Amino acid sequence: MPRILGVDIPNDKRTVISLRYIYGIGPYLSVQVCERAGIDPDKRARDLTEDELTRLTTLLDNDYTVEGQLVRQVQQSIARLREIGCYRGIRHRRGLPCRGQRTRTNARTRKGPRKTVAGKKGVKDMR
Repeated sequence: MPRILGVDIPNDKRTVISLRYIYGIGPYLSVQVCERAGIDPDKRARDLTEDELTRLTTLLDNDYTVEGQLVRQVQQSIARLREIGCYRGIRHRRGLPCRGQRTRTNARTRKGPRKTVAGKKGVKDMR
């Protein structure tokens, strides 16, 4: 498996698809990177030469924010929002959706598994 920026990219897939395994590179950017590095996008990742791999690595390292650097940048942005106490920061702090989704139902990804609360006693039980 070729290794780019500390990430093993799959051998059997085309280079354009394999590059997407790097955090911060999507469909559009992978095509753009292949063009700028002068690599055939349809070429399989296992067929890349050492020269092509170094061109890809230096291009991604110098011109794009990817992998650890991008993760750090995102975390710093969230920390800044929390620190200034804006609405989005408060939602991050509480572990709730930040982008206006409903929370009465759904939102299980952010809220985690359901926590059952004991039901209230009915009027008939109080007599």
